[in-house]
Amino acid sequence: MTTKQRILALLESNRGQNISGEHIAAHLGISRNAVWKAINALKKDGYTIKAITKKGYALCDDTDILSAQGIAPFLENKEAVGKIFVYQSLESTNKTAKEMAISEAEHGTVIIADAQTAGKGRYARKFFSPAAHGIYMSFILRPTHFDTPTLITSFAAVSVCKAIEAITDKTPKIKWVNDIFLDEKKICGILTEAVTDFESGNIQWVVVGIGINFSTPASDFPEEIKATAGALYAGTGITRNRLAGEIINRIMTLDAGYDSTKMLAEYKQRLMVLGKRIIVTGTQEPYEATATNLDEIGRLIVEKDTGEIFALSSGEVRICVH
Repeated sequence: MTTKQRILALLESNRGQNISGEHIAAHLGISRNAVWKAINALKKDGYTIKAITKKGYALCDDTDILSAQGIAPFLENKEAVGKIFVYQSLESTNKTAKEMAISEAEHGTVIIADAQTAGKGRYARKFFSPAAHGIYMSFILRPTHFDTPTLITSFAAVSVCKAIEAITDKTPKIKWVNDIFLDEKKICGILTEAVTDFESGNIQWVVVGIGINFSTPASDFPEEIKATAGALYAGTGITRNRLAGEIINRIMTLDAGYDSTKMLAEYKQRLMVLGKRIIVTGTQEPYEATATNLDEIGRLIVEKDTGEIFALSSGEVRICVH
């Protein structure tokens, strides 16, 4: 890490507390002048740092700039910070993650951007990704016992919901298969892309992209999604770094005693479409049906008015409004 990053890590791990320049210099083995230069550089980057004579420097609680150093205090596995790459702007975190996966990036590598210039959701739809208000992150995963991307998408959706529930008083819901809603507004989309071995059919690696509207003002959403999009608005003291850390903690339990039955039960508990009339769209003409259940690999079981029953592994659904 650079001197600036090392000082940022120290300030982030002691957020809101004063640390003297003398202590920082001694702790990092650098000069007081180097500390002063790094603090000024951080201020130019947008960090709000208070300097009080004889007390030192303190990173203000309302500072909300994404960084690996800002995420680190919230990680259960501190070594995971070495696999986190944060960018001011990317075309798409999934695009960068796929490029890194092809180049043999490790399982658990995380790519995060403050903004995306060409973020995409399912069916290549644009994903609104403004700076300073969202969390756009992609995971490179090399799972050892997953044979269907649908389960990974379900796992990611549950992980995001549990992360939000752990640090806020919010109760998000899941709209099968990959959208997370709060107060009937979409606040998060998940895009899973997998590469399989042609001969064995086994998944070689998976990129899971998660885009969260964290604090996007309602007036900022494009007209075409303004009626359906919302933001988390987590509240005072909840930063994007904290939520990102909570999500990373949960996603990285993927290969640690993973229980698909338990996970799907948690997914089903949060599913907002069960028992409701829905419209199914995708590869065929849209049709109405009733969402009745979830099967053992995360497919949505629907029943048409004719009595026909289908297990959906792809496509999209929306709740009927009559």
